This record gives sequence, C-alpha cells and structure tokens, in this order.
Amino acid sequence: MNSPTAIPACPGPLDPIRPKNPPPPKACDTHCHVFGPSDRFPYAGDRSYTPPDAPLAKYLAMLDTLGFERGVLVQGSAHGRDNSAMLDALERTPDRLRGVAVADEAVPPAELRRWDKLGVRALRFNHFFRGGQLHYRGGVTLETAKKLGPLMKDLGWHLQLWIDCKDMPETVPILDQIGLPVLIDHMGRTDARAGTGTPGFQSLLRYIGEGHGWVKVSGAHRLSNNAPDYPEARPFHEALVRANPERIVWGSDWPHPRIEGDMPNAGHLYELFHDWTPDVATRQRVLVDNPARLYGFPG
Repeated sequence: MNSPTAIPACPGPLDPIRPKNPPPPKACDTHCHVFGPSDRFPYAGDRSYTPPDAPLAKYLAMLDTLGFERGVLVQGSAHGRDNSAMLDALERTPDRLRGVAVADEAVPPAELRRWDKLGVRALRFNHFFRGGQLHYRGGVTLETAKKLGPLMKDLGWHLQLWIDCKDMPETVPILDQIGLPVLIDHMGRTDARAGTGTPGFQSLLRYIGEGHGWVKVSGAHRLSNNAPDYPEARPFHEALVRANPERIVWGSDWPHPRIEGDMPNAGHLYELFHDWTPDVATRQRVLVDNPARLYGFPG
C-alpha cells in the first residue's frame, strides 16, 4: 500500500538558452514561480507535488538570460496559501517584479493591503477540475472570490483563473457576478488535440474578443506533449492573439512544475512566441504595453 503522505517529485528546469531574437526593452514574463529554498520557506504538507528549490536568484538569472527586464511571480501550489517566498522576492526586487498571490477570507484586509504595497496585483483562484475534483490541492475556489471581490476591486486587483476552457460557458456568468477583471491562465489549459472549435475555447475567444477578460498565451507545453515545438498549440495562440491583441500577455511558466512530458526550455518557449507572433507591433503590446497596464509597471 502506498503511504498517504507520498507526494510525487518534480524535475528541475533546464538551463535556459539565450534567444536568437531578444525581447524588446521593458518586456515582462508574466508567469513564473519561485520555490523555496525549502529550509527557509517550507513546502505545504498537503501539496500535489514537490518541486526542487527554484529560489529568487535562479529565477532572476533566467530572466536575465532571456532578456526580460520585468517579471510576475505567481504563487505556486507547492507552497499552498503561504505566500512568504513570493512576497520575499517582491520585497527584495520591487522595481522589477509584481506578484499574484493565493488567499482566502481568513487573510485580514490589512494584510492584503500590505501585499499590495509590496507589488501584489491579483489573487489566483483554482477552477481546474479533473475527474470532478480540483486538480491541485491548496487552491482557493471562486466561492471565495465572491467574498474577496469588493476589497480586490478597491485595491485595483484582478482575478487570475486556473481553468480548463471546456468549463468556460458555465463559468462566465459567475465571473460576471464577481465583477473583477479576469485573466485566464495558459490559453485555457485544454487538450490541444480537441482543436480550437470546441464550445469551451470558442467561449474563451468571445470572452477575450469582447474585452471581458485577459488571457496568457503561455503553457504551450501544457496543451501539447509534442516537444519541443508543440505545433498543436500554435492555432490556439494565433486565435487568441487575433481575437484581441490588447488583452494578451505572455509567460514562460518557469520552472514548469508538474509538467507532463518532456521538460521545456524557457528560452525556446520564448522563441516559439516570437515565431508565432510575427507582427512587431503585436509583440510590443503583448510583452510590454499590456503587462505594464495590467500589473502597474511604470511606462
């Protein structure tokens, strides 16, 4: 019998390659995580995976290699609802980084306001189901977003949502009720083999196209297992960019926790973005202008 405390370990990220086509000045990678060091920032006991340490110094070295001046750290579920590692990184690098935290209604409003001063600009909520259950432990559901919504609105924060777009049609009314700006993770994190014509992805395209939300054209390696170029993910990327380039941001998802299949290289993922987004003005919007507006970076 397997031990109930057995938690799968994740491989570490590859050393990033330097892109042949560097990003423009003030470019922002909007989706990364820091993990540990675990002797200072322990992992949650009730977690879905155990990553190798990916501390701030290693993360900043990755940004430097890719040529990104700015970054957004998203609270990783391995740390559960203890945002200490992410908040410490923001405090140590205030001009370069912004953050997306995880919190429930037990967090006092004064603490959320403190996070805002450190650079937190959103809370992440988990609406990603597999087999009728949330796929990641330690997340916070949209029921809590309804309760935190008024304070988040007062702070000027948005709601970042981890969802498979197959669930978008029934989720859009809930998001409308909450009434916050919404950013959808990883192109709707669906199986690319289903194609772009599914009701869920078409709902996501309408949601973005009509200006109701934002989406990250990240996670090609989570839509497709066909490494290293993930060709099945390209039509999703292109459809979203066409739908509304003013509401698109990009992220590498470094250090790629709980990956299924081969480990991607962050530098190569950026090269795919460059190739899949051939218009220079659109790349400028996605990498610089849009994240500056969404996360409050100076112009």
